[in-house]
This record gives sequence, structure tokens and C-alpha cells, in this order.
Amino acid sequence: MTHQKNIVTAGVPLAQAKKALIMIHGRGATAQDIISLATYLNVGDYALIAPQASGHTWYPYSFMAPVAQNEPGLSSAITVINSIVDDILKAGIPASNIYFMGFSQGACLTLEYVTRHAQPYGGVVAFTGGLIGAEPDLANYHGDFNGTPVFIGSSDPDMHVPVTRVRESEKILKNMGADITVKLYPGMGHTVSQDEVETANKLVFK
Repeated sequence: MTHQKNIVTAGVPLAQAKKALIMIHGRGATAQDIISLATYLNVGDYALIAPQASGHTWYPYSFMAPVAQNEPGLSSAITVINSIVDDILKAGIPASNIYFMGFSQGACLTLEYVTRHAQPYGGVVAFTGGLIGAEPDLANYHGDFNGTPVFIGSSDPDMHVPVTRVRESEKILKNMGADITVKLYPGMGHTVSQDEVETANKLVFK
């Protein structure tokens, strides 16, 4: 499984925008699904860019599987996001005005991408996610977030994302300079809650 760069865009055209949000959908979903979340976020003046995964999934197995089992899908997905970041930078928007948001499998991919390419971004929102692999591989993670606001919201428990991995991810990002906030919601289920949206708006899309 490899991914082509198929993107859905909304919001302000990239050439005119001062901020850009990369939105990464979950397993079985579409770029259009995740873009529709933007109506609830304070991103009215952003360029919105959502890549579409081949076969509606970024990688075949659980994000907790050994990374090799999720190849080549995972590396291909990282390459697609990297290409979108390059497009945004070429449009004249600095990394400090690039934002990331994902849900579930897309949240895991979001966290994995930014931690492999840490720098001062505008902000990162992971609705139910953690770093990828049987164990997070610290050798893959480079750079310094330098105070980038990061918000992870997740259900406790969640059927796909163990709270232990959320906490492990929090620690790694914090050690790399992220200004990270984690909120765990008892029995929320595998969804995005109103409180998560409000918290993302307050901490990241402000």
C-alpha cells in the first residue's frame, strides 16, 4: 500500500492564506469527513488541506504493531504529509503558521509526523492518538518543538488507543519542547467531543 498525493482543500486559498491546517482523517474515513470538522474550529482564515489515504487507511494494522508491519503504508503517508508541508512553505507560509490535526489513525499519523520533524509549528491537535510502533522509537524523533502548543484528547479507556501510549507520547513530546496538554475523558468512546473541540480552539486555534 502506497499513497498518492490526493488532497481536498477548503478555506482560504493557499496563495492568499497566512495560516494553513493539515487535517488527517482516520481509518475508513475520507479527507472530506475530516475537513467537515473545520466548521467547529476557529480556522476561518486558514487554508485547509486534507490528504486522502489510498483505500481509506494510512497503514494496515494497529498503530501499536511493529512499524515494519505497517510499511510501506506508514512511510508513504509520512512522505505525503512532508510534500504538503513543502507546498505550504513554498506558498510563503512559515512553519510557525502551519497547524496539524488528526483523528484516530490520523491523530497517530499526525503525532508521528510532527515528532519526526519537530520544529516550532503553529500547533498540533490529536483527537485520540499516540506515537506509532510496538514501542515509540526515539531514534526516529528529531528537532525541538520550542513551545509549540499540542493538545491530545482521548477516551479512558479507548478501544484502539491505550491511555499508557497517550501518556508515553505526552512525555516524549514534552521532552522535545512541546507545550503539551492531555485531557482524558472517562468512557467517552471513540469519537470527538464538544469539550475537545473547545479545548483545541482555546489552546491551539486561538
